[in-house]
Amino acid sequence: MVLIIAEKPSLARNIAAAIGKFNRRDGYLEGNGYIITWAFGHLFSLCDIEDYSPTASGRWTLENIPCFPQKFKFQLRKDANKQVDSGVKKQFEIISALCARQDVDKIVNAGDADREGEIIVRLCIENAKTDKEVFRLWLPDQTEQTVRQALNEMKSEREYDNLANEGLARTYIDWLYGVNLTRYATLKTGVLLRVGRVIIPVVKAIYDRDMAIRNFVPDVFYSIKSNKETNGQEIELISKAKFEKNEKFKAQQLADEYNLETATVKDIKRKKDVINPGKLYSLSKLQNFLGKKYKMPMEQSLAIVQKLYESGYLTYPRTNSEYLATAEKDKIKQILASVAKLGYPVVFKDKKTIFDDSKIESHSAITPTYKIPQKDNLTPDEFKVYSAVMRRFVAVFCAEECIADKTEITIGVGEKEDFVLKGTVIVQQGWTKYDDFNQKDKILPSLNKGDTVNIHFQPYERETSPPKHYTIETLNNYLKNPFRDEKNATDENDEEDYRAIFEGLELGTEATRTGIIDNARKSEYIELKKDVYKILPRGEYLIESLMQMGISMDKYKTSEMGKMLKQIYRSTATIEEGVRQAEREIASVFQVEQKPIEQETDNGFYLDKVGQCPLCGKDVIKGRYGYGCTGYKDGCKFKINGVICKRVISKGNAELLLKTGKTSKIEGFISKAGKEFSATLKLENGEVKFDFN
Repeated sequence: MVLIIAEKPSLARNIAAAIGKFNRRDGYLEGNGYIITWAFGHLFSLCDIEDYSPTASGRWTLENIPCFPQKFKFQLRKDANKQVDSGVKKQFEIISALCARQDVDKIVNAGDADREGEIIVRLCIENAKTDKEVFRLWLPDQTEQTVRQALNEMKSEREYDNLANEGLARTYIDWLYGVNLTRYATLKTGVLLRVGRVIIPVVKAIYDRDMAIRNFVPDVFYSIKSNKETNGQEIELISKAKFEKNEKFKAQQLADEYNLETATVKDIKRKKDVINPGKLYSLSKLQNFLGKKYKMPMEQSLAIVQKLYESGYLTYPRTNSEYLATAEKDKIKQILASVAKLGYPVVFKDKKTIFDDSKIESHSAITPTYKIPQKDNLTPDEFKVYSAVMRRFVAVFCAEECIADKTEITIGVGEKEDFVLKGTVIVQQGWTKYDDFNQKDKILPSLNKGDTVNIHFQPYERETSPPKHYTIETLNNYLKNPFRDEKNATDENDEEDYRAIFEGLELGTEATRTGIIDNARKSEYIELKKDVYKILPRGEYLIESLMQMGISMDKYKTSEMGKMLKQIYRSTATIEEGVRQAEREIASVFQVEQKPIEQETDNGFYLDKVGQCPLCGKDVIKGRYGYGCTGYKDGCKFKINGVICKRVISKGNAELLLKTGKTSKIEGFISKAGKEFSATLKLENGEVKFDFN
């Protein structure tokens, strides 16, 4: 008998449907020489810190962090009450008993075709303690035809060891960052701060952008332009020249010079051009489209595309590629045949912009399968997602090309400056009948070479614009390649983006990114309105608290760890090397650097006592935003702000202030004008003031 362990019940049902004739048992299916059982996603999770180093109180404490286990241990998943989930326990016992059955001679890992699916089922098999031969069922989609073919082409589980190693390394490293730094930050502030290897760079990106917008001061500058009619049509000419806000007179001088010249049509270029469709969808590019067009949050679009995959209508969704593998050409021809029956004019195209093995890491782009759903069988949102994938697929393989007339008119103003007017007119719609086409036609004036153009240049005032808030699309693009030059990046030239993906420079992965952003929203660090992300007060507190603690988890550090994970996947580094790298970075947070008191920034831990209140004599303790008197309930309002003029006030200086009435001379204050200065803080009538003497 062959025992197949699926990642979830829906996959088990699809495998059974492809094989046929199964009898239902308690927690598994049996028939045709196969037994099919399932997990419920993760049945196992890493043990908690207390399982390695218990404390008497059972509460979070500095006593057992940082925790660096010599050997990571897994346990059956627990419920909200920290008890082993009864359903999880029962299902694992069924899996374990099936692995031990005498008539089972082969076990199949049928986890989802990614690193998470790989380790979910591996952990079940390893904890069942069986030495039977294990094979891997790898499914790019869940149609019956693909399942049957994959069952005949299974490879040994050992051939996927690198994938499992990367998955385990990622699990261990994320645990190390999450449990150690979340506890440390929470104990420092008294607020539950969820610190993770990827969630922090995500929130930090939104924080940085929103702070840039909030602190933006618009600047005025001048240029010159002409809006004058020629042959009854207004022709706008905008000069590239720019002048400072106090140089309007220079702009006027240049306008006067231009107006003395004759403007002439120097050249007209017209050519027919083929406009190519967009590439097939990766998960993030599909989410970008759905977010922009329908304001659909990422977690909703992922849930829908996952359901369509499990229903056999779409290929595997958690892919970072927009290309297909060359080995899939026959499969694509079959899909095209099914699509053509719907009336779409499609043909097979063997192009490098479609089939490119060098742009695929594990999975190809998302496409329809040969199994086409009836519209009535889909919800309205499911139809939006499915039709987006189908329309893009049809556009890419459309038999009729999109042809446009492109025109460039060059108008010279004497020898001063040439102005180029561009316009596009679609003469053959081709694929644009089926997929979104964002290019807007610009109506160009009716001119001939040698024509004189009327001009009247004048200065006009312009204002610099603030950065724009992150949207679903722009945040996704940033996370895929945080080192991308947004201004010069194009979809046509994607070499830099794929290099970043393969090197591990992306923040999060297609499989994890959506969940991490959703966790940031649920933690109320960020909000999503329509398709725009903004920082929330809790998010500001999170990032600013981490900066005060000296915890740097920026894109550079996160990307370095991502590169290490890719090295583990390629066997150029080991799991142990990745774990040690994470441990070194985490340990550095706990190693408080000894500095002269004037340079100290360590502000202690929540509820630390720092001295006696100068007003009422009660204890002053470290609070969430600084140091405050415990007599606040009796009306005492004494406090020392935790940050003054952008400078963290250290616990040592707070203690000195309360003991002597003065701090040391503190370095690193920043004035409103942005200038750095040093000063002493003093107590005066129970208030904290600067002392520059």
